[in-house]
Amino acid sequence: MGSIIDFLPLLMFAALALFLFSGYPVAFVLGGVGLGFWLLAVGLGLHSEASFFLVVSRIYGAVVTKQMLVAIPMFIFMGMMLEKSGIARDLLNTLQILTRRVPGGLALSVTIMGVILAATTGIIGASVVMMTLLALPVMLDHGYDKSLATSTIAASGTLGILIPPSIMLVVMADLLATSAGALFQAALMPGLLLAGLYFTYILIRTSLNPSLAPVAQHTTVTKVNLRMLLSSFLPPLLLIAFVLGSIFAGFATPTEASGIGAFGAVLLAAARGRLNFTTLKAVTEGSALTSAMLFGLFVGATAFSFVFALLGGHDLILNFIAVNDVGAWGVLIVLMIAVFLLGFFFDWIEITLIILPVFAPVIAALDFGDHLGSPEMGVVWFAVLMAINLQTSFLTPPFGFALFYMKGAAPNNISLQDIYKGIIPFVLLQLTGLIAVLLWPEIALWLPNLTAG
Repeated sequence: MGSIIDFLPLLMFAALALFLFSGYPVAFVLGGVGLGFWLLAVGLGLHSEASFFLVVSRIYGAVVTKQMLVAIPMFIFMGMMLEKSGIARDLLNTLQILTRRVPGGLALSVTIMGVILAATTGIIGASVVMMTLLALPVMLDHGYDKSLATSTIAASGTLGILIPPSIMLVVMADLLATSAGALFQAALMPGLLLAGLYFTYILIRTSLNPSLAPVAQHTTVTKVNLRMLLSSFLPPLLLIAFVLGSIFAGFATPTEASGIGAFGAVLLAAARGRLNFTTLKAVTEGSALTSAMLFGLFVGATAFSFVFALLGGHDLILNFIAVNDVGAWGVLIVLMIAVFLLGFFFDWIEITLIILPVFAPVIAALDFGDHLGSPEMGVVWFAVLMAINLQTSFLTPPFGFALFYMKGAAPNNISLQDIYKGIIPFVLLQLTGLIAVLLWPEIALWLPNLTAG
């Protein structure tokens, strides 16, 4: 009986894995497994019935009263307003006009658009679907290779998980008990690094093989298009500057900046004459549904992680590390491999809410020596590594959600095989970015260290 009690935390993970594959909603699985093992612990005499109120108290303190989490529905509202009002569509159309005479120009414009959408919406599904509907038919009409066109859109659409203001970074900041502003600063350069890798790959590949992305024969950009450029680029860029600038400069918290972003998106929609009851209703309903789904997951994950801690799960992990002497680097590498493999089957929400609450105390206790320069930045560095790694979960089969978003919006002549074939180089580029930040932490940490200094 004693050995069974010692390994209850491991049995919790085994039960979680079993029920996650059952198809039940993840929020119910997390909360249900947590509640089930709490009942088991009470039955075995490890805890009293009164410990149930500790679980409820942790949920209240970790979810209900956290002002930081208010930023999530606000950023979702901002992104949906920019999408539904057509501002993002105007921007993509302008980029397509400006780059149509450059080799691979349409693919490059999609990459640029992915960066801008990431800094304004951060909603992967919306970004991928919108760019699929708008850019993919144009790319196919110009003779683009199907695999290159689809993979470029899917990979560029996933940048919203990393480039701030990312909803995932807000969630990570809460789970790791660190500053969301620091995570925003740390994730900016790695996000731009990935975009640069995509850009370089597309440019080199289309230059070596022009048949993959034929140059469109159109007239050059006119002054009218220049005015279109200014009217399309300036509003969203100003909104990005206000939101991120206020956070980086310390004038506003991410929660306050999310309010600025949501209100700014409403003003932009009104200025374009596209703010009406239908748009406002669609944005409000979409934001409420997405936020409810996320907060349901927070409640379930909080219950699971707290019961895991009650059963001694954290001590079990730390003892395993100490006994086997795997060291800080061994733990980190194993976690990165585990997260990458989990990405084949689950999305970032599930992986984040399962891994971080359990391993956050472990990561905080690890010592990487002089590798980080600032040891107190270890948690921030780890969060960025997790974020880069989790981007692959949107692209890796069989359950790459960005691929399914695209397939649902793509023309009938685009098969999943076309999408899978082209996505492999972009997954390798994401892993290259992960290794770069792993080896050179200053890529992520120089901006937080700069502002801290």
